[in-house]
Amino acid sequence: MNYTTREIAEITDSQLIGDGNICVKNIAFDSRTIYSSADTAFLALNTSKNSGEKYIYSAIEKGIKIIISRHQLHDTPDITWIIVRDAIQFLKQLAKYHLTRFNLQTIGITGSNGKTIVKEWLYQSLFGEFATVKSPKSFNSQIGLPLSLLEINEKHELGIFEVGISKPGEMKLQEEVFSPNIGILTHIGSAHASNFSSEEELIEDKILLFRNSTTIIFNGDNDLVFNRINVEFSSKRLISYGFKSRNDLHLNTDLKNKKSEISFKYFGEEIILPIYQRDEATLSNALCIIAVLKELGLNNEKIREKISSLRPVEMRLESVTGLRNNVLINDSFNLDLDSLKIAFQFIKEYKKKRQSLVLTDFVEGKDSESLYLRVAQLTNAQHFSKVFLVGEEIVQYESLFEAETFTFNSTSELIDSHQLDQIENELILLKGARKFEIEKVKNYLELQKHDTILEVNLNAVLHNINVHKSLLKPETKMMAMVKANSYGLGGYEMAEFLQHHHIDYLGVAFADEGADLRKKGITVPIMVMNPEQHSYDTIIDYDLEPEIYSFRVLELFYHQLRQKGIQKKYPIHIKLETGMHRLGFKEEDLDELIQKLNKMEVKVESVFSHLSSSDVPEEKEYTFEQIEIFCKSAELLSKGLNYNPLRHILNTSGIVNYPECQFDMVRIGIGMVGISANPKIKKQLKNAVSFKTVISQISAVKKGDSIGYSRKYRAENDTCIATIPVGYADGIPRLIGNELGKVGINKTLFPIVGNVCMDMMMINIGTHPAREGDEVIIFNSNPTLEEFSGYCGTIPYEVLTSISSRVKRIYIKD
Repeated sequence: MNYTTREIAEITDSQLIGDGNICVKNIAFDSRTIYSSADTAFLALNTSKNSGEKYIYSAIEKGIKIIISRHQLHDTPDITWIIVRDAIQFLKQLAKYHLTRFNLQTIGITGSNGKTIVKEWLYQSLFGEFATVKSPKSFNSQIGLPLSLLEINEKHELGIFEVGISKPGEMKLQEEVFSPNIGILTHIGSAHASNFSSEEELIEDKILLFRNSTTIIFNGDNDLVFNRINVEFSSKRLISYGFKSRNDLHLNTDLKNKKSEISFKYFGEEIILPIYQRDEATLSNALCIIAVLKELGLNNEKIREKISSLRPVEMRLESVTGLRNNVLINDSFNLDLDSLKIAFQFIKEYKKKRQSLVLTDFVEGKDSESLYLRVAQLTNAQHFSKVFLVGEEIVQYESLFEAETFTFNSTSELIDSHQLDQIENELILLKGARKFEIEKVKNYLELQKHDTILEVNLNAVLHNINVHKSLLKPETKMMAMVKANSYGLGGYEMAEFLQHHHIDYLGVAFADEGADLRKKGITVPIMVMNPEQHSYDTIIDYDLEPEIYSFRVLELFYHQLRQKGIQKKYPIHIKLETGMHRLGFKEEDLDELIQKLNKMEVKVESVFSHLSSSDVPEEKEYTFEQIEIFCKSAELLSKGLNYNPLRHILNTSGIVNYPECQFDMVRIGIGMVGISANPKIKKQLKNAVSFKTVISQISAVKKGDSIGYSRKYRAENDTCIATIPVGYADGIPRLIGNELGKVGINKTLFPIVGNVCMDMMMINIGTHPAREGDEVIIFNSNPTLEEFSGYCGTIPYEVLTSISSRVKRIYIKD
């Protein structure tokens, strides 16, 4: 997509207010997921439940200059408006026009289950054969399909698009926008069936997509589908696939045979392929892929190669740690027979011998007796130890379930019964329709935290950031390091707060950290400091920006960009080696690096390095040597690229000690929590983190009594010992016992005595009038984090990142 605002208005018969020459390459409709405002217009979608116009100001705050909406907001200077009658119709009209501009082969995929997996597997198989574009993720709705079509450009030879419907009449509207050359119908099941009067009506609506298709590839195991397509589309090229031998492509192998290779018959021709996963869903999807590849002319050897290299597509089931050593599998995304099968297949991957199931009413509720008989049959085959049925309908069929079965009318009734409290060391599958709010069960069963807490004062974090910003020029950008769960403080909570206060960049160590932030709504640019090879897909899928520090990483990452069909100049960050001798390109690498970068579809967003000793005054000369090397290398790189990436080398201590070398951006880490080696700056900072617990018990001990394991400490006098519920499993080093470390109680420091236990420590409080339940400060202001780090013989970074995830994090902010 590449239109001016004037062209868009003309194409869609809309009103233009403002600059008609602005280029639009992207359309965003969710202000929370705007990653870049460049060439992006915000579309305010109005639905029956929500008005997108209330998010216009949020989009403008993120730099959006073009708004597509039904109404103009007049208090928004410098904004160009495209006024439309209906936002969804506008989107469809633009997408339909855009599609007509290109001559590419198209594949349209519809069905009840498997659309996204088939689409992703087809793309994996075909992107190397054709310049291919596809729907992102599961974009298949009245909004998702048009947005997907707008991804097409003149380079593409093949387009693969999902087309979804949930109500009668929707496919007619979808087909008006997109009519594929090759139509694919995957498995027809009960997903969304509750909105249709019959399975026949659902099938009739689905196959409307194929009215103008030349070829239809369909799952022919369903008799209604098989007969209807053969009657309705007898003049077209039809290819059926499935497990039944009547299909043009079908299995020719007994699946009980454990050989790794499976025989298929395609119009009588035998094809032998290696397929290791043998569940019905995987095999059905693989059959579809084979049929499409054959239709597109790939030979059997090539198909064998493609099938062998297929990678799994992420499922929607969530696994969390539960109380009493249970594992919770939360699958409340939808509830139908097909998704129940998938969930049952999923839990087979877990080694827990005992498993329990929480299962609610099925929303469609058609032919209940037949439906629940099948549900019970599937459930009984899993051999659950206990089954908990929730709802007014499913409980009527309790006798069909062979496991020990409990029935409840509501989720609240289940929780209040405390029956779930009896389960230990099991896997618990939570499978429920959304209206039953099965999340409440997950929250009830999820592992709870004890009274020991890590308190993070976000107001103090912001204060500390502003102290460091006061040393910088107004235009200098700031990257906040949130790696290692924001140094143990909580990755998402810190990132969300920093994003709200307009941080320019976030830095994480690994792709998983960045992906978690994206999933929770973080849209700020995120740099990945350690882009491991297996994480490249995650980086690309979640719009993360990798640090590139070697030719090997550069080549591998670019290869993955090409495999995924990324068309844009993908943002990367070049790490230079200037004297840390850890990672990075050296000066002698730059000529070759420039040549490679100029041939690749990448954009160097920044060039940076790392100071080894910015906090060590004695190493000032070496630090300046590093900075000089960085300046020279960065300049050579910019000249070779013919543009100027951001430059940054200063960390927290560098900001304080070398502000004259701030370049275009700086990176702040430990300074956010109030740590600085510079006494002048330290006075201005606030303690942002407090590690607290409470006194569990106070005991009187006699002189000479031993305390704790191995009797390492003996009381020198009659005294009182306070036991607190925190130990080395919470991140307290075992070595600080026996009076090496101290904690604060009522503003007084007292020594830790005896060996630190896994979950407890003992404190010698003498005759101090403390009481059970009193607050204990492990570190904050007395002792400080630096003092506590000194007890541990380490640095604040290690102390913070060592605090266990079982310690509850509490966040304070205005």
